[in-house]
Amino acid sequence: MSNRKKKDVRAAAKDVLRHEAEAVSALIDRIGPEFDQAVQLMFDCRGRVVVTGMGKSGQISRKIAATLTSTGTPSLYLHPSESLHGDIGMLSKDDLLLVVSNSGETEDILKMLPTVELLKVPVVAILGRVASTIGHAADVALDASVEREACPMDLAPTTSTTAALALGDALAMALLELREFKPEDFAHYHPGGALGKKLLTTVTALMHTGDALPLVHMDTVMREVIALITKKNLGITGVVDDEGILVGAITDGDLRRGLARDDHMLDLNASEVMTPNPKWVLATDLAVHALATMEDHSITSLFVMDEKNHSRPQGLIHIHDILKSGIRR
Repeated sequence: MSNRKKKDVRAAAKDVLRHEAEAVSALIDRIGPEFDQAVQLMFDCRGRVVVTGMGKSGQISRKIAATLTSTGTPSLYLHPSESLHGDIGMLSKDDLLLVVSNSGETEDILKMLPTVELLKVPVVAILGRVASTIGHAADVALDASVEREACPMDLAPTTSTTAALALGDALAMALLELREFKPEDFAHYHPGGALGKKLLTTVTALMHTGDALPLVHMDTVMREVIALITKKNLGITGVVDDEGILVGAITDGDLRRGLARDDHMLDLNASEVMTPNPKWVLATDLAVHALATMEDHSITSLFVMDEKNHSRPQGLIHIHDILKSGIRR
């Protein structure tokens, strides 16, 4: 591709983005009483928000339905043509119909409207032309009109679909706010994703317990401490007193530093080498919280304390276990 062609391609791309950005920005001043009414109708809906649209508007409708569903508003997509051949049965009297149409005259949607009216289902419409048949039939019509498409021929749906999608997102996020939807709620709708893992995985799921938990007593000689750290392969051991209270920890780093400054370290006991008051978490804490604590203090392990007695260790969680699970801050 010649340099001139590259410049032409870049100019075209920038022109598209400029047109679409301006179209979305223009929507801001149109957010008024109609938008409030639409959100209230959707919030009051006892059933599902059924989203419908044809062609490119249908693709946008599918995305809006997916966004609504994942943020606390049960929703589904209904294909206008299929609705005329039985699928209109998906629509119940407790539902709300959200229509996406640039022209406001989509034929198959117009054919749906008599049945929708019989069911007394409220209709919210996102339209490129509010003064249209669908606009007049809707309980609330939202203006998503654009001056022109970003397509050089002003034909391919580009700016109009972007505007409709943005307005759909605005509805979904307004409902999210109204429902006081929290990150934890979002995670429950996305248990298999990275966010779900981050907001749902607790320390319990990843910690080492039982025989895998490295612990020594205060009077354990360092030769035995080293053997245990090597055996457990976690790079650390906790040090407990006669009552099982965690009083310190010894890490691989402590061993290296101790050997460097004291040739007789192997003859010492654990209490003489340990670092007192090690950091800890509870089993019910989120793993991402444990990760943050480790990173903030430049350590690789945390002891997990008993819920009822924060002095007694019941497990250990290592940074590698958290990262291996796919959890990141």
